[in-house]
Amino acid sequence: MVSHAKLRFLKQSPQKVRLVADQIRGRDVGEAVAILKTSTRRAARHLEKLLDSAVANAANREERVDVDELYVSRICVDKGPVEKRGRAGTMGRFFPLLRRRSHVLVELDLRK
Repeated sequence: MVSHAKLRFLKQSPQKVRLVADQIRGRDVGEAVAILKTSTRRAARHLEKLLDSAVANAANREERVDVDELYVSRICVDKGPVEKRGRAGTMGRFFPLLRRRSHVLVELDLRK
């Protein structure tokens, strides 16, 4: 592992974020950024910023790291806390609204 970056408490469900994360897992950084830029999903914008942060961490941590040889070695999307809200329904009923959050971890490594 050359570098990593974390994004915590992303206001989107882990299921939706995993759909985008699966597309860039194991890819080169340039290819992953291109995929995220062309994606229409909302999570792609957040993952693109997270990937840029991980690349900057790698460049800042070691001076001799070639950014073009980095790839996404690991990306994990975990469940965060759930906000439990509700809405009033007809005839005195209650309809729960669960606002889910995500924690995302990206690790970059050099190709051998």
